[in-house]
Amino acid sequence: MYDLLVITGPTATGKTALGIALARLTDGEVVSADSMQIYRGMDIGTAKPTPAETAGVPHHMLDVADPAESFSAAKYAAMADRCVRDIRARGKQPIVVGGTGLYIDALVRGTDYAAAPSDPSVRRAIEAEYDELGGEAFREKLAAVDPDRAALLHPRDKKRLVRAWEVYALTGQTITRHDQLSRQVPPRYRTYTLALDYARRDELYERIDRRARAMFDAGLVEEVRALLDAGVDAGATAMQAIGYKEVAAYLNGACTLDEAVEAVCQASRRYAKRQLTWLRSRRDVHWLRWPDPPDDAAVRDAAAAIAQSVSLTA
Repeated sequence: MYDLLVITGPTATGKTALGIALARLTDGEVVSADSMQIYRGMDIGTAKPTPAETAGVPHHMLDVADPAESFSAAKYAAMADRCVRDIRARGKQPIVVGGTGLYIDALVRGTDYAAAPSDPSVRRAIEAEYDELGGEAFREKLAAVDPDRAALLHPRDKKRLVRAWEVYALTGQTITRHDQLSRQVPPRYRTYTLALDYARRDELYERIDRRARAMFDAGLVEEVRALLDAGVDAGATAMQAIGYKEVAAYLNGACTLDEAVEAVCQASRRYAKRQLTWLRSRRDVHWLRWPDPPDDAAVRDAAAAIAQSVSLTA
């Protein structure tokens, strides 16, 4: 019997739908593992499940932070762990659904990201270097010593890129190695992890592009404008999410709307590549590659097969 089921994978692969279908079959509840769905008021650009989509299945770790707030993997793990323990105490099945690998690791492993040394003066110097080089060049620098962590992080994720280099600068050891040593401690949960993908790469990219364009049709520009009007700084961590930064640039006159749309599509595809690279490096991941875009029946069939394979009863 597994303590946790984890449904992960790149964007637009059907994680939300499969997680809900599994929850219905297993008397489960969903714990989101998405680093941007935690923020209130960020619904369209994060593909946050709507009440109609959740259809009565309890969801946790949505809308738990203000967009102006900085949120860490350690903070997520502490809050999500309380959710998981409460779900299990009530005899329900926790199902973790999301694509943020750092959050999933922190929850499952109980990894203490704050355990590595830190020095504010060193961090400030590294932050200045990031600003000078730019995100892409800084990530390439990190990739030369820590390709695994660089593959996982977006060039705009200044906080985590800087933190990774800070650990390396202070210890001579990469943050990936630090986490590997942490993983030698037995994980706090017995976990079955399922990663979703498509059998054809072009199908994944087409669906990513369609989803990104649909977000604009659904009011992404208005959502970002409302956040900025409410006083959320354009440099806040939440506003670095894919979709939000590009739209903020459009609203500031830095690009056209068409250019913003294309930038969101491109950034989303690149992020999916990094997610897949990270997942392929994991030995504990089981894969479900959809041969075609799944309809409701295909999702239900997949959920039933998974529930049976991990010996969960409806």
